[in-house]
Amino acid sequence: MAYTAPVEQIAFILNNVVAFRQLAETELFAEATPETVTAILTEAGKLADEVIAPVNRAGDLTPARLENGKLRSSPGYAEAFRALADGGWIGVSANPEHGGMGLPQALNAAVMEMIGSGCLALQLNPLLTQGQIEALEHHGSDHLKETYLPKLISGEWSGTMNLTEPQAGSDVGALTTKAERMDDGTYRITGQKIFITWGDSDVTENVCHLVLARLPDGGAGTRGISLFMVPKLIPDENGNPGMANDLRVVSLEHKLGIHGSPTCVMSFEGAKGWLVGQENKGMAAMFTMMNAARLGVGVQGVAVAEAALQAATTYAAERVQMGPIIRHPDVRRMLAESRAEVFAARAICLACATALDMARATGSEEWAARAALLTPIAKAYGTDVGIRVADTGVQVHGGMGYIEETGAAQYLRDVRITAIYEGTNGIQAMDLVGRKLADGGAAAMAILDEILDGAKAAQATEPELAHQVWQAAETLREATLEMLERDLPERFAGAVPYLMAFARVLGATYHALAAMRGGNAALARVYINRILPHFSADLAAARAGLADLEAVEDAVFAGRMAG
Repeated sequence: MAYTAPVEQIAFILNNVVAFRQLAETELFAEATPETVTAILTEAGKLADEVIAPVNRAGDLTPARLENGKLRSSPGYAEAFRALADGGWIGVSANPEHGGMGLPQALNAAVMEMIGSGCLALQLNPLLTQGQIEALEHHGSDHLKETYLPKLISGEWSGTMNLTEPQAGSDVGALTTKAERMDDGTYRITGQKIFITWGDSDVTENVCHLVLARLPDGGAGTRGISLFMVPKLIPDENGNPGMANDLRVVSLEHKLGIHGSPTCVMSFEGAKGWLVGQENKGMAAMFTMMNAARLGVGVQGVAVAEAALQAATTYAAERVQMGPIIRHPDVRRMLAESRAEVFAARAICLACATALDMARATGSEEWAARAALLTPIAKAYGTDVGIRVADTGVQVHGGMGYIEETGAAQYLRDVRITAIYEGTNGIQAMDLVGRKLADGGAAAMAILDEILDGAKAAQATEPELAHQVWQAAETLREATLEMLERDLPERFAGAVPYLMAFARVLGATYHALAAMRGGNAALARVYINRILPHFSADLAAARAGLADLEAVEDAVFAGRMAG
């Protein structure tokens, strides 16, 4: 299936909908001009179209595999990855001091979206490497930066994140992997990690693992955890891959989708590691990588949604049943709602990335708070949209969508994981109503104030749309104030629908702004008339609280007629 990078759509959002243009006014991102944006997006789009997308199907049909303990990647992956790395695309937002381009994260998010549309399983490799780069830039020693950053940025080496253990998933503090101090200042790491994406690779010459482990005197829970760099091949005195470290891939997971991405069970058997950040402060360092990855996963949802929607649209235009089915009202409904949601999710992700960039460029706490609040929304809504649109794509294909040869099912299988990894969407929602509202709702109210101001501005050209957005924002403000009055268990019971309501109001806002600034007003009306109204049901569920859930006996979940 052919994929065409949506360069025009992405550029429009960056230049007209989110605050990206403000970045060029800062000293740090003065080079982020519209001309630069166009050039970067165009070249990345060509890579996604011509090099990355062609390997997507092969990765699904011929998964990564272990042969005599060695990882063998899917056909074409090594060549596609090398083209990506040689083009400098891994280092779009990395520090130029170590070989990066130093461009905004928003531009990197746009690039990674197109690469993810081409092949999600392959894109996971640079996504995690970029997260590791950011963690090392913030927390690594000078030695670690000098040794690892140039190799990671160039794509010679790749990076992973090692958190999860069989008994420690969302409860990271339950991990049992041990770290032992050595006389030479290094550490020995022993334990098992599971679900390690691209835990081994034959497309790069070294794999660098960031591993969470506990020192003998580390306290219980997350406060006693440290973070270590544990490379597959230990760098020699010249910084080149040297002797093999004491770690191995035990097995590869057999998964629903992303077959080309090797998901490894890793065994660290007294492996040599170097401390990242401070002892017993590993979660702070790892959260830098996790937060970057969470936005990146939201972008992955948008990426797959875009590719799935393009495939469905092409099929609908070509499939004739009493005329081309793209003319059938229900098919048009599915396609229109999907396109409207993709636009909204993309805008939310790019707004989040832009806020991160503005915070970095200005040091503004307000921008930082905005980015923090938008991150769980971008991750959860982006991935939920990805799943909905991929599922709709199967439906548009009809019976052929259930047949593997069309490739429509692959998108649904591949994207399903995005709502789970890097913190489930339920965890994202709990983060939103917990940590992100811990400021008394200041960041949320600041965004809602802007939405109301935008609705006022849109009244002159789009009065009907502006009125609906205004009403929705006011209702969301009231619901937010109510949420702030609840204790955490009550908040958590309604966290997911509250996040969805917030996302729908944001999506409507960005659609209204787009319509006002030369975008597609018809698409905005589809979103605001058909999708935004769901926020009322979301808020009703959010307000329901915990009591009705607690009243249902556990036995009822298993199908018994209890109570």
